[in-house]
Amino acid sequence: MRIQNLPELGWNHFFQSQLSLEALSSQLPFRVTAVHRTLIECVGFDGEQQPQTLQLSPHYWRQQEPDQQPTVGDWIMLDLQLQPVSILERQSLIKRRSAGRESSLQLIAANIDTLFVVTSCNDDFNLNRIERYLAIAAEAEIHCVLILTKIDLCKDYSELVAELSHNHPQLPIEAVNATDPSSLDGIRQWIGTGQTVALLGSSGVGKSTLANSLLGHDLQVTSRIREADSKGRHTTTSRSLHLPQSGGLLLDTPGMRELQIVDSEVGIKTVFSEIERLAKDCRFHDCQHQSEPGCAVVNASKRGLLEQRLLDNYHKLLSEQARNNESLAERRQSDKNLGKFYKSAMKSAMKFKSRD
Repeated sequence: MRIQNLPELGWNHFFQSQLSLEALSSQLPFRVTAVHRTLIECVGFDGEQQPQTLQLSPHYWRQQEPDQQPTVGDWIMLDLQLQPVSILERQSLIKRRSAGRESSLQLIAANIDTLFVVTSCNDDFNLNRIERYLAIAAEAEIHCVLILTKIDLCKDYSELVAELSHNHPQLPIEAVNATDPSSLDGIRQWIGTGQTVALLGSSGVGKSTLANSLLGHDLQVTSRIREADSKGRHTTTSRSLHLPQSGGLLLDTPGMRELQIVDSEVGIKTVFSEIERLAKDCRFHDCQHQSEPGCAVVNASKRGLLEQRLLDNYHKLLSEQARNNESLAERRQSDKNLGKFYKSAMKSAMKFKSRD
C-alpha cells in the first residue's frame, strides 16, 4: 500500500482538529487496516510509507471498553517510537452484537463514508435482511448504496430492482456482474480519492469477486457457487482495508451469517420513515402500532396503504435492538462488578501480605 499524502487515506479536518500543536509535533497518525486479536496493522505517511504491525498488550485490551478498542478504519496516533498513544474520535462506526450466545459488542468498521450493501439476484435476495443493513448504516449516518450482484445468472432482475425502489425510493441501486469490470463503472463513482467504502453482505453474494475487480488484482480468494442452492461459498475470513488503483479506500468484510443490531432505534425509524410519518396521526403519542385504538399505522396496513411485511420487520428490528441493548447493559454491569471484586480481592491480599 503506497500513498503520497494522508488525505489519500481519508485524513480530513475532522481528525486534524482533534490534535493539539504538541500532538502534531510529537505524534504520527496511522490508519488501521486490519486487526488480528492483539495485533494491529496500520499505515501512515511517516517518510518510509511502510505498513506497521503493532502488538498491544493484553493489559491494554482489558483497560478499554469494547467500543473504545481499535477497529479497522480507525485513526490511531503513534509516538515517534511508533507506540500507540490514542484513538481519534470516529466520524462513523458500524457495530453489532457478537454472534452466538455471548452478549458482547463487536466493532465492524470505523470512519466509513459509504456502505455498499451487497446482495445477489439468486436465492440470497432478502428484503428484510437488506433493511437490517440499512438500519445499521442509517444509525451511523453512513450513505448507503445497494449493489445487486450476479445479474449474469438472472434472466430478469428488473423485478428485484422494482421491489427495492418501491420500498426504499431514495436508495441508490447498482446492478452489476462482478466478473465484468466494465459493468462496475457505475459504482466506481462512489469511491473517490480519500473516500472509504465498505462492502457488507451475507456469505456468497460476491463481495470478494467485487473487491478483486475494484482493486484491479486478486487480493481475496473466490469460490464458485454451489449448484444446490445457487449460493457462493464463504471466502473472506477477516476485515481488511485496501487502496484500489483508481483511488479511494475499500473495506472488504467476511459474510455476516448473523447480524444482531444494537443501539439502532434512530436508524430503524429512519429506514421505515413511512411508518414514522403515519405514526404522527396516531391517537396516542406513545402508540406501539400493535392493537391500540386509533392507530394510524395499523389502519393504513388494513387498508392496503402500508405493506404488512414492512410493519412486521419494523417491529422485529425494534424489539431485537431493545433486547440486545438490555443484554449488553447487563453484561457491562456484570463485568464492572467482577472488576470491583478483583480490585477488592487484590487490596485484601496486599493488606494480608503487609501484615506478614
